[in-house]
Amino acid sequence: MDQFVLQKLRVENYRNLNPSVIEFSDGINCIFGKNGNGKTNLLEAIHYILNRKSFRKNTSFEQLISVECEQPEIIFSSLFSFNEKFIPLSGKISSESSEWYLDNKSTKKKIGLESVFINPFDSFSFHTSASFRRSWFDTYLGIISKEYKKTLSQFNSSLRFRNQLLSKKPNAFREQIMANNPNLAHLSFQLIRMRKIFLKELKDYCALTFKIIFDEVHNLEIILDSKFEGYSEQDILNYYNESLQKDEIIGHTRTGVQRDDYVFQFDGYNSYEYCSLGQQKMSFLSLIFAYIELFRYKFKTYPMVLMDDVSGELDSTRWKNLINYLQAKKFQVLITTANDNFKKELERIQNAKKIYIQDGSIQEY
Repeated sequence: MDQFVLQKLRVENYRNLNPSVIEFSDGINCIFGKNGNGKTNLLEAIHYILNRKSFRKNTSFEQLISVECEQPEIIFSSLFSFNEKFIPLSGKISSESSEWYLDNKSTKKKIGLESVFINPFDSFSFHTSASFRRSWFDTYLGIISKEYKKTLSQFNSSLRFRNQLLSKKPNAFREQIMANNPNLAHLSFQLIRMRKIFLKELKDYCALTFKIIFDEVHNLEIILDSKFEGYSEQDILNYYNESLQKDEIIGHTRTGVQRDDYVFQFDGYNSYEYCSLGQQKMSFLSLIFAYIELFRYKFKTYPMVLMDDVSGELDSTRWKNLINYLQAKKFQVLITTANDNFKKELERIQNAKKIYIQDGSIQEY
């Protein structure tokens, strides 16, 4: 299986990271250090060079750049391998512009290696926030399906246009809204269709990854909760037309697939209401690795996996199962921890790269 692998990375002026060359294994890379020393910053730098953005929300250039820098710019230098060929990727960003070079040629394209970031707080957000769930599924379904990403973008544009017209009072744009409704209904119907296919594809992988990692058999399923469940495209159009008068009063579109939700069921029960925090985290991790397996099935390659201290609420047995799972797979993973007990488990992994960070400085074991 041919896939991109990050071999080396050097960053200048990125948060608290010192500008030293870091070498990585094509398998498991363990990153140790106390909280606040730069472990998450290293994962963020890798995510940035792959995606041209941080995994942190609303992060500005001023937040990324080191407070001790002499030049107001961040410089990335990296080396990837693919099919026995080495490919350099570098970039320079400032508050006003960015420049990227792939294989020593100026480019606007990304390198083509997708990444999955796993945050220790994402499980809680996923189980408690409908907006987080929508964003999570939109992001990762959009990575797997260009059609979905395009359709979602078109839907959002159509919805914004409708809401702009609805916000104008007194309303004199009813004809324009009615003309826009068929397109909005069509895009809504297509989004629901693609979301349901995605959830169906994930279902079997979820149960399988849960069993492999946590050595337990449970029925895991994610159900789409949509106002338009079972609606035809014409039904959706009728709804938009019939709700227009109330939408005009409020000044925006009250209901639509932009408010769809996802219910994570654990043995037929809502996982948020039924499961312990540990079971919720186990379920969420199973969902993520189910997605990774689905990604591999569709593209014959794995994404890079960035795991930021997932040890909370998992006991030592589940840690070991997770490590065994990672060892058996063929994707590049970077996993951080400040947990001394989990650190001992990671240190036992043979052939894994061990990296220690202290005050932004990189030390290899």
